[in-house]
This record gives sequence, C-alpha cells and structure tokens, in this order.
Amino acid sequence: MAFWNRRKSIDLMQGAGDGPRLKATLSWYHLIALGVGAIVGTGILTLIGVGAGLAGPAVMISFALAGLVCACAALAYAELSTMMPQAGSAYTYSYAVLGELLAWIVGWSLILEYSLVVSAVAVGWSGYAVGFLTGLGIDLPTALTVGPHVAGGVVNLPAVFIIAVVTGLLLLGTRESATLNAILVIIKVAALIAFVAIALPAFDSANFTPFMPNGFGAPFVQTGVMAAAAIIFFAFYGFDAISTAAEETKRPERDLAIGIVGSMLICTALYLVVAASAIGARPVESFAESPEPLALVLREMGQGTAAQWIAASAVIALPTVLLAFLFGQSRIFLGMARDGLLPTGLAKISGRGVPVVVTVFTAIVVAALAGIMRLDELASLANAGTLAAFTAVGICLIVLRLRDPDRPRKFKAPLFWLVGAITIIGCVVFFLSLQARTQFWFLVWNGAGLLVYFLWSARNARLAKAPQEAA
Repeated sequence: MAFWNRRKSIDLMQGAGDGPRLKATLSWYHLIALGVGAIVGTGILTLIGVGAGLAGPAVMISFALAGLVCACAALAYAELSTMMPQAGSAYTYSYAVLGELLAWIVGWSLILEYSLVVSAVAVGWSGYAVGFLTGLGIDLPTALTVGPHVAGGVVNLPAVFIIAVVTGLLLLGTRESATLNAILVIIKVAALIAFVAIALPAFDSANFTPFMPNGFGAPFVQTGVMAAAAIIFFAFYGFDAISTAAEETKRPERDLAIGIVGSMLICTALYLVVAASAIGARPVESFAESPEPLALVLREMGQGTAAQWIAASAVIALPTVLLAFLFGQSRIFLGMARDGLLPTGLAKISGRGVPVVVTVFTAIVVAALAGIMRLDELASLANAGTLAAFTAVGICLIVLRLRDPDRPRKFKAPLFWLVGAITIIGCVVFFLSLQARTQFWFLVWNGAGLLVYFLWSARNARLAKAPQEAA
C-alpha cells in the first residue's frame, strides 16, 4: 500500500498502542460538562458582538446556521467515536478511513484549531478579567493587558497567566480536573440564565429593525449573515473535545454519544435565547465592538451590579473552555505521537495518567500566541482548522457506511447521507466565507505541515515499521 494511503485497522484500535493507555475515569456527566464547558465560552460571551457587527440582528440566523452544521457534525462524531474509542478525534477517524496523508492534514489542522482556540479564549478571558478588575477600582497598565496590535500594548499577561493556571490543573489528573470543570460549568450556565432573566423583560422588537442590514452574504463576501456564521461557528464547536476523551471514558459505547449530542442540544438552545435577549435589550451597535458585550448590555440597562456579576462569572468559568481544549490538544498530539507521525517522546504518560510532556509543550505555544495576537484573528484561523476537521468527519461517516455497512455501530447517525452532506457543504461554505488572509494563512500552515510529513513523518510512521497493523 502506498505510504500516503496507509490506513489503520479499526479492529486493532482497542490495543494499547505505543506506551500505556490513559486511565478510564470519566462518565457521561463528565463528558456533558466537558462539552458544555468547551462550547459555552468566548463564542457567546465575546464573539456575539463581532457577529452582530457583521450581520446585525440577523446574527440570530447565523447562530442557527452554525448550530445546524455543528449538530450534523456532532452526530457524525458520535457514530465514529463510539466505533473508534481512542485519543485522536477526527485525526484517528481519518487515519482509519481516508488514509495516512489525509489523516496528517486533519491532525495538523486540529493542532491549529486547538492551539488557537485556547489562545483566543485566554484573550477573551483577559478582556472580562480586566473589565472586572476595573469595576473594583483596579486599573492594570495597557502594556500588560493587550498585545502589540494595540497602541501601547506589549503582552497580554492575564491571558498568559490563566493558561498557566489551567495547565497546572490538568497536570493534577483527568478526573480531578473534570470534576472541577463540572462545577465551573454550572456557574457559567447559571450566569447566562441570569442574564436572560434580567435582559428579557427589557425586550424591544424595534432593535431587530432593520433585521439584515448587510444582507445574507455569500462565499468570499466578508459581511452579512454567512460571514457572521463563519465566525460564530467558533461559538459552537467544542463537542469534538469530548471525542478526544474516548480512551478515558468508562463506557464509551454509550457515554460518548450522550456527551456529544447532549452538550450540543443544551448549548444551541442556550445560545439562541441569550442572543435574542441581548439584541432585544439593546441595539446591536451599542455592543458590537465590546470585548465584554453581555456585561456592557447590562451596564447600559442600569444593571451595574448584575454586569459585574456576569463579568465575575466569566472570569471564574471561562477557564473551563481552556481546560477542555488544552485537554483535547494534548490528546491529539498523543494520538499522532503514538502513530509515529510526531516524536514518540510526546506520548509519555505520567503516573497520574496524564501526558505531561505534550501538555506543557502545548501550554507554552498557546501562551505565546495569546500574549501577542488579537481575538478575532485567533478565532477566525481556529475556525479554518476546525472546518477542515469537520469536513473530514462528514466524509468519513459516508465512506465508512458505504465501505463497511455491516460493522457494528453502538450509535448510528440518522439519515447519514443528509447528515454527512450538510456537514461537508456547510463547512466548505463557511470556509469560503472566512477572511481572505485567514484562508491564506491556513494554506500556509498546511503547506508547512506537508513538508514535515514528507521529510520526516512518512518515514517514521508506525505503520511504515509495522505494516501488519494496517487495514
């Protein structure tokens, strides 16, 4: 078999691979909390303003479109993750279904996604933290709170700080960090429910007129509903982090599907209600440029105390997103290292069942990015990596159903043709709606990745040394 088309055997995926297995300590409720913790974060707390600026009140449609595509992707993930319960997520599925070269591209794109998501969320957290401290009368110098893209800025130190804190938590162990994550998720969801309860009574339908000031948009058009959906897409993904926990799940055949689908349903409903409440309470123009739009809406309503509480809850609970994606990123690296496509030293597991080397390495990289880059740039480029991975998962769902229809499936996505097609087409359209410079840097990133693959990874792949393990 040609090296670029080598495929992993699904039947052998239950083996230990290189090195010890991760400890199975997670149940379905841990996975729902991990998913909600990853999904509900900077997207709704910060990027709702960016999306509203692009689409106006029609950002509601943007939320619905992004949610539809992600819901279909979630169904595909649920089916594939229960069939292949290993660390690695879309990279692992692609390796088994589409071959090594495409799996490398997906894994390289996932590295981009997870790294930039962590960096983007850390920058979003910093905005709320600085606003919260300002409300307490504590003013931090601009040089230490924003990157060099802002006049007077040097480094976003709060963003670097929170990444360090979350990394330390992950190093304690998977179950310990998952339990704390569940507690923080409850705080975060309670804050959003409180926002709705306060903002909804001030609902004014006039704020929804004109409803679609920038039009619907189209591929390569960087304003309107589609452009907003391409950015707001960032607010929905995170459920894929659940699939990276497959190896650490006690009953993956049941709990993975519950975690993935359940977290998406909860978050989609919550997002639509929060977005409608924010727009109904204040005109879009008033919060479109704010780094903390929900807190700003409450301040403009005269609810200063509630705004401070929302900011405080964001400061406390946004780290759940960091935790989920740092967790996922380290497992992507782990899967690629086990397969020999990255140095096998990254696959070392500590006595607490944690991949320490790759967790610390990831934290250093994302902290450097968070310290100097803008939120919208980080989110947009992270979206590009995610869209590539989701497209691959949609293709894997269809190809595997056609190639191996009789293979046992603990969870079967309904109407797999439709689910796969919506995932693939939606992701391609969203990618074409991203900014041109985002598309350019995504291609540059993958060009660099292909050089790494052909110069090093293809020769050192596990399947190159043990071809009997191929499908």
